[in-house]
Amino acid sequence: MSSKIDQRYMAVAIRLARQNMARTGSNPSVACLIVQNDKIVGRGITAIGGRPHAEPLALADAGERAKGATAYVTLEPCAHHGATPPCAQTLIDAGIARVVTGWVDPDNRVDGKGHAMLRAAGIEVEAGVLAEMARDDLGGYLARKQKHRPFVSLKLAVSKDGFIGRDGDGQVFITGPIARAQVDMMRAVHDAILVGSGTATADDPELICRLPSLRGRSPHRIVLDTHASLALDSRLVKSLKVAPLSLVCGPETSEDTILKFNHAGVAVIIEELVDGRIPLPELLEDLSETGISSLFVEGGAKVATAFLQAGLVDEINLFTGNMSIGTGGIASPITIDNVPAGFIPVRTEKFGEDVLNVYRHNQ
Repeated sequence: MSSKIDQRYMAVAIRLARQNMARTGSNPSVACLIVQNDKIVGRGITAIGGRPHAEPLALADAGERAKGATAYVTLEPCAHHGATPPCAQTLIDAGIARVVTGWVDPDNRVDGKGHAMLRAAGIEVEAGVLAEMARDDLGGYLARKQKHRPFVSLKLAVSKDGFIGRDGDGQVFITGPIARAQVDMMRAVHDAILVGSGTATADDPELICRLPSLRGRSPHRIVLDTHASLALDSRLVKSLKVAPLSLVCGPETSEDTILKFNHAGVAVIIEELVDGRIPLPELLEDLSETGISSLFVEGGAKVATAFLQAGLVDEINLFTGNMSIGTGGIASPITIDNVPAGFIPVRTEKFGEDVLNVYRHNQ
């Protein structure tokens, strides 16, 4: 069993890694701490874009103080040669005496080999410290490696009487400003955000991080738009300088339409249709191949239901507001009283008068 000291430093490393989530390309955001005599002497996080890795950055920060120290790394150090030497070898060369890790890297080029390299060099290895916490923040990377698709977080805001909006009223704010600020935080740690064309047309959203401090971390926006119906004067198109936008359309989309959107700066992804609908498993596989590791699904009811029915949701973020919608309400596919089977509660948080319940799929 890991010591309280190891757990304390691993918790610090996990929090540090969160700073670059959704900013490291196809690589995971990993953190490394170098600790000597119960003092942090070096820190490193996977750099924006994915290189350099956390370990060499932390070792450079520590300098000579790394000799005989303990390294805390949220993910097993890599064991393969790429653009740079393996991080496991870098730790060995620096004279690290002990390595504590959070989660084993499932990449078949690593998958225990990093730990084995360290042990073969006489370095003590303690693996699996705060493993579940480390795994949660590595969800996108792990999903791409193990499921060949992004990690999917479904977010719904539900009124007190079980609705997500009112038919014909466009965007209805079900939660207050504190909860909406939390949604900005959630958007900022995902690679992409997805809605259906119905939501894009009815609500005319921007789908960016509205908090000024997070505006530059707005995710790639994706709209399921089978018939390429999004208006060129929509707020999504007008906000292209803030974040990229892609439309997922069917094969009947004309070349003229594709060129029209491309000229405006909008990417068009063509997918073959199945029963007249975009096949979500194939779409997610294609998105994964472009480097998208985490996907935030925000709307609306039909899209949420489709993802759930396809078994593609890894996490549900269910906000319950303190207001009622009443007549004309659009029913939510999920409320706290009918969470789908297979999802287990993770935590409950309160934001002003609104409550967030988070559920994770148990597989």
